[in-house]
Amino acid sequence: MLDETASRATAADGLVTQPLDDVVDSDAFIPRLLALLSNALVWRESMLLRQEYSLGTNDWRVLSALGVRPGSSATDVSEFLVMNKAVVSKAVNVLITRNLIASTEGPRGSRNLFLTPAGADMHNRMLPISLAGEDILLANLSNDEVAQLRVLLGKLMDQIPRLAGEKT
Repeated sequence: MLDETASRATAADGLVTQPLDDVVDSDAFIPRLLALLSNALVWRESMLLRQEYSLGTNDWRVLSALGVRPGSSATDVSEFLVMNKAVVSKAVNVLITRNLIASTEGPRGSRNLFLTPAGADMHNRMLPISLAGEDILLANLSNDEVAQLRVLLGKLMDQIPRLAGEKT
């Protein structure tokens, strides 16, 4: 909190110096809690991937998506990952430069993206870092709780189109 001198100065400028009455409950607001978990997972994963492979989480996500869906276009990857197209495009360019993915011409000028052998190898080396994050996250849950969490998250995922402003 502000010391008395700072509080007087900011109050004199008309700045709000006290917590508002109507705010989200930081300890119970689900979007905040999900964001905190996601941020912690991404921070850990990104730090380890950068240290070990000089690649980041976005690069890993694209490699992983192409491991699941070979031949996808950048737009397909963006939709699959629910990531901004510019972020995917940047990762695709990094991965092409590093010869971890390659593109081929697709219909109507689209580019189909595929892992190269080096990209498949990189995917396999990066995978344990990502899986370990999940293991850490779920360590205090029983198998039944993990199964229930997967069902609940699936139901939440069904709301992505509404969150994206699409009509359902």
